[in-house]
Amino acid sequence: MRRLLVVLLFACATVAPMRPAAAQDAPKPPSNDDCQACHGEADAKRASGSSVAVDAKTFAASIHGQLNCVDCHADLQTLQEYPHADRLKPVDCGTCHTDEAVAYHPSAHGRAREGAGLIVAPTCATCHGTHDIKPGDDPNSRTAKANVAANCGTCHTGIKERFDVGIHAAALRNHNAMAPTCTNCHTAHGISRTDNNAWRLNAAQECGGCHVRLVDTYTRTFHGKVTQLGYGQVAACADCHRGHDILPPGDPNSSVAAGHRIETCSKCHKGANAQFVKYDPHPDPTNYQRNPVLWYANVFYWVLIPGCFGFFALHSALWFNRSWRERRK
Repeated sequence: MRRLLVVLLFACATVAPMRPAAAQDAPKPPSNDDCQACHGEADAKRASGSSVAVDAKTFAASIHGQLNCVDCHADLQTLQEYPHADRLKPVDCGTCHTDEAVAYHPSAHGRAREGAGLIVAPTCATCHGTHDIKPGDDPNSRTAKANVAANCGTCHTGIKERFDVGIHAAALRNHNAMAPTCTNCHTAHGISRTDNNAWRLNAAQECGGCHVRLVDTYTRTFHGKVTQLGYGQVAACADCHRGHDILPPGDPNSSVAAGHRIETCSKCHKGANAQFVKYDPHPDPTNYQRNPVLWYANVFYWVLIPGCFGFFALHSALWFNRSWRERRK
């Protein structure tokens, strides 16, 4: 028994000091200073000639400035030999930004890149940048409201050109905080295609976020009623007003200007003529200036219906009173 205790004590004394030594031998991940030893040089390049320089001050001023390089470039956490591989694994932003990643993967951008293999489809870095990312409320951020259209326009050039001539872009240039930009209508991460029924059925709701009264009057029409029933193949806001180069009706270039209404309506209603386009797509019975006949009809029915019910209610009350008195006699 005594010999067994001696053996156990010797084993503990031998193994215990080895634990801290093993911990000390574990490789430390590279620090930001280690990375800057190469990437801090302005002329740092890959073998292919593309730049890999990272300005330390720019990174420090970014929203990720307090992070370590290896927090994003996770495959370098166990790096022991320099230089590392020329190509690293793509940074997985979803490690931290879970909700945004969940929305991105089934989006039009996500499916194009991950499903169809279209490598030019945008990723997080395409829109937000890499080492110079700033929060959305920073006016210098790529995702600041005033910069969103230009950011999206790096890929969607033709759409950006049409958007720039529209009333929404003009409002943004005049610093109107309520003016919509790309992400207000299309969202930022869960962007879907616009040629499906789900998008078309949601279009009026999107526009109604600002144009509350106009969407309310739209829902009074055949177009609006059918849309509310879930049928998407009927005119919604963008079908008449266009999607990006939206102009007020008083502008002669507007798709709903007097000179273009036949052309606009003819997209669905073949053979539309000048009489046909007198149809009011936004009837407002409370607006006398827009349609006096509709206003008078609305007032007439507001008088007629309560008057009829009121008259017969009074008649019934008087008849009941007389019947009750007759029965008492």
